[in-house]
Amino acid sequence: MRDPALGGIATSTPASERVLGDVILDVRNISLAFGGVKALTDISFDVREHEIRAIIGPNGAGKSSMLNCINGVYQPQQGTIAFRGRSFKHMKSRQVAEMGVARTFQNLALFKGMSVLDNIMTGRNLRIKTNLLLQALRIGPAEREEIRHREYVERIIDFLEIQAWRKVPVGQLPYGLQKRVDLGRALAMEPQVLLLDEPMAGMNLEEKQDMCRFILDVNDEFGTTVVLIEHDMGVVMDISDRVVVLDYGKKIGDGTPGEVRANPEVIRAYLGTSH
Repeated sequence: MRDPALGGIATSTPASERVLGDVILDVRNISLAFGGVKALTDISFDVREHEIRAIIGPNGAGKSSMLNCINGVYQPQQGTIAFRGRSFKHMKSRQVAEMGVARTFQNLALFKGMSVLDNIMTGRNLRIKTNLLLQALRIGPAEREEIRHREYVERIIDFLEIQAWRKVPVGQLPYGLQKRVDLGRALAMEPQVLLLDEPMAGMNLEEKQDMCRFILDVNDEFGTTVVLIEHDMGVVMDISDRVVVLDYGKKIGDGTPGEVRANPEVIRAYLGTSH
C-alpha cells in the first residue's frame, strides 16, 4: 500500500474513491459551557462509516472539547451524540470505549517507563475477560488469553513498523515514534471509530508523512472510521472526505475539502479576509 517513489506517502484509496457507508456517529445540537464560558454552541454534524472526517479551526475553536464530548470526558449541557443509533449522552469514557470508540490525545499520556509492547498491551484491557487473580498468577485461561492478546499487539507493532523498539521504554523514543505508540494503543482496542487529536502536532515533515500513511492504512486496511483534529491544512485537504470547521465554539463550515476551502466565512476565520 506504500510507494517509496512518492516519498513514503501512502497510496491507499484516495478520498475521492472511498465508498462510505451509513452514518455511524451522529452529533446533534451539542452545547457545552464551563461556568459562563461557552465552549461549544449548537454543533451538529455526522460521520459516515469508513470516512475520514476532519475537524478544523483556529486555536480555541472548541475542537478538543468536541472530541471530549464524543468520547465521554465531558458531558454536554444540551444535545445528543449517537453511535450506530444508540445515544450515549450520559456515558462515561469507558462505556463509550466499550461501544467501539477509541481516542488518542494531543498531549501524550503514555507510560514512559514501560516498553512499547506493554504500552500497547494496555489498550487490550477492555478485551480481557479473566479476573485479576488469574491474570496475576498467569495460569490456565488467563495465560492463554494473554498469549492471544500479545499476538494481536505484535501484529499492530508490525503494522506500525516499530518492531525494533518493541522492548524499549517509551520515554527513550523520539517524539514521532511515541506518537506511533499512542496510535498503536488506540488500535489495540479494535475501535470502529478512532478519534485522533492532532496526531501530527510537533512532527517534522518525514514524521508527518509516516503518520499520514498510517492513518490512511488504518482506514483502508482495518476499515476504521477516523475523526481527526489537525492544524496542517495540506494533510486535512489531502486525506479527508469531509471537513467541519469550528470557530469560537460555533460551526462555520461543513463539506468536502473543496467546499470548505472556498467558503468565505472559513477564509475570514483563518486569514481575516474574504480575498
